[in-house]
Amino acid sequence: MTNKISIEFDVSLQVAYFVERPNRFVIRCILDTNGEMVDAHLPDPGRLREILIPGRKVWLRPVNSPGRKTKWSAQLSETPEGNSLISLDSTLPNDLIYKALDRKAMEEFLDWSLVSREHTVGNSRFDFLLSNDDGDKLVLEVKSVTLAQDRIGFFPDAITARGRRHVRELINISKRSGWKGAILFVAQRSDVDVIRAAKHIDPKFARELANANNAGVYIFGRRCYVTPKAISLGESVPVEC
Repeated sequence: MTNKISIEFDVSLQVAYFVERPNRFVIRCILDTNGEMVDAHLPDPGRLREILIPGRKVWLRPVNSPGRKTKWSAQLSETPEGNSLISLDSTLPNDLIYKALDRKAMEEFLDWSLVSREHTVGNSRFDFLLSNDDGDKLVLEVKSVTLAQDRIGFFPDAITARGRRHVRELINISKRSGWKGAILFVAQRSDVDVIRAAKHIDPKFARELANANNAGVYIFGRRCYVTPKAISLGESVPVEC
């Protein structure tokens, strides 16, 4: 049950080809239209080594903002196979899930109502706070997944102390009376049938996720459909802890 939850891109995207990544937040590309070399802001600071390979086709969004260093933002990349697209904006999953929660368009959370975006517990700020008719509270954290191989999505794509802290906090939250914790992994690509903790990248995160699963933290997965015009929330996929 997903009632067509989508985010349309507000401008036409421009095709380019990845050249290099000078730092975490900038990629250098060649525009397909005129061969010009341009810098583009990268809104996903993840490792992305399997995605951002020289020559890889990417889609850039023009940005007209006074004082901004770059006139472009990286929006999409083709998959290594070249038959589908990957979103490079790590903020989009939160916006998609906000729309889905607000419209009660996800079967995972039909018994819950959205209270607010962002909720702070201890030293961590989580993405959403929900409640049910009994007055119980659910703290939900959304994690963006871009890395995939052989139709398996992996999180994280780099060691994440912050991610481990979030999982531990959710375990503690789930021990409180009337409180639950949940993690939703959102694959920003369609070629994913299952999501797994990336033990080969961050074994400590994988152990924390397994502990959370055993402690009763809800763990869900979704994939997305990506085109040069929009990103849409897709079906549920299992998460293997």
